[in-house]
Amino acid sequence: MIRILLADDQADVRTGFRMVLDSQPDMTVVGEAADGTTAVELARSLRPDLVLADIRMPGLDGLEVTRRLAGPGVEDPVRVLVVTTFDHDDYVRTALRDGACGFLLKRSGPNLLIEGVRAAVAGDVLISPQITVRLLRDLPAQQAAAPSAAPPSPLTVRETEIAHLVADGLTNAEIGDRLFISAGTAKTHIANIQAKLKVRNRVGIAAWAWEAGRVAGG
Repeated sequence: MIRILLADDQADVRTGFRMVLDSQPDMTVVGEAADGTTAVELARSLRPDLVLADIRMPGLDGLEVTRRLAGPGVEDPVRVLVVTTFDHDDYVRTALRDGACGFLLKRSGPNLLIEGVRAAVAGDVLISPQITVRLLRDLPAQQAAAPSAAPPSPLTVRETEIAHLVADGLTNAEIGDRLFISAGTAKTHIANIQAKLKVRNRVGIAAWAWEAGRVAGG
């Protein structure tokens, strides 16, 4: 059973999310928080499998909640999936850099919410497609605005190729199909990439790829 904590300042949103998630046979909502401070406290006491956090909340906002629960240096991290109305690029990048297991828009609907929860708990990342498309589309402009050379990549050619596919949102099985390798081999490559980049998960790989301007555009 996937145990979920909801953090959103709107009671009707929390009610809607609870109805969607509790309708799934493998999910249960174990707590709710209307502000970021309470969300962090409940996450640390209840130890849910996943926190669904809005961006704009009283007290601590969702980005700070993410950093405190899942960010670099957190000894016993809790997975955080950001679900919000606000899709500003800075919010997306900050959330992913600070350990979020995905970034979904509330308007994406219940099916994507359910899929995002399952992906996060499985160690994958799901980002609302409209956000991914925009980030990839804007990369050429970002590179033109910041032409300074990126530091040398610590990855091999194959690892860089796999990092591209991770940033494009592919699962291990999909990466294996694309590269004609097994899902297990893809998983091993991803573990090596995480070690070289010193990131905790696939989200860190995607953030590295975006910031370094190495995401494949096709």
